[in-house]
Amino acid sequence: MTQDEGELDSLVRKRIRALRVAQGWSLEELAARAKVSQSTLSRIENGRRRLALDQLVILARALDTSLDQLVETATDDVVSSPMIDAAHSLMRWPVKADPGMTVVRQRMTDPPPDNLARMRAHPGREWLVVLSGTAILLLGNRRFRVETNQAAEFPTMLPHVIGADGGPCEILGIFDRDARRGHQRGEDSGPPGRPAG
Repeated sequence: MTQDEGELDSLVRKRIRALRVAQGWSLEELAARAKVSQSTLSRIENGRRRLALDQLVILARALDTSLDQLVETATDDVVSSPMIDAAHSLMRWPVKADPGMTVVRQRMTDPPPDNLARMRAHPGREWLVVLSGTAILLLGNRRFRVETNQAAEFPTMLPHVIGADGGPCEILGIFDRDARRGHQRGEDSGPPGRPAG
């Protein structure tokens, strides 16, 4: 076994144990879910039994993960820098594990527009948290006040717009692929925190 194979072997064993512990399961509970003996599972976790592909598939399923995630190796590109859109006071980070997801940080100073015709709808879902200040989210016919450390999650097929309330606010939002595309199509009319939602 090469050094890289040995490191992967050790990583997978530690990951199995960590996932089991995170679920609050004993060796006996995971063994029952995976339909393997408790002693087999213990030997797998402790490195006293060879890792077999068929057992890894069964363990991944029992741990509610995929084989890919169970054997995934660490990457060197853990830290990423934002793409900055100064014109809209935005910073964007792509989510490497899911290229369809984008994280956006935005500072807003304007309240939501008075003209509700500027509310937009598009496929997708959005999640946002207010980092500082207070935001107003207009969603369909409803008005939500979102305070510092509160979050909002909603389907973007509802017409929506967000703005600041009584002073600047800063939000961090996560957009799925469809929501991101909807915002990119509307960037000429404003960033996600304004008419785009």
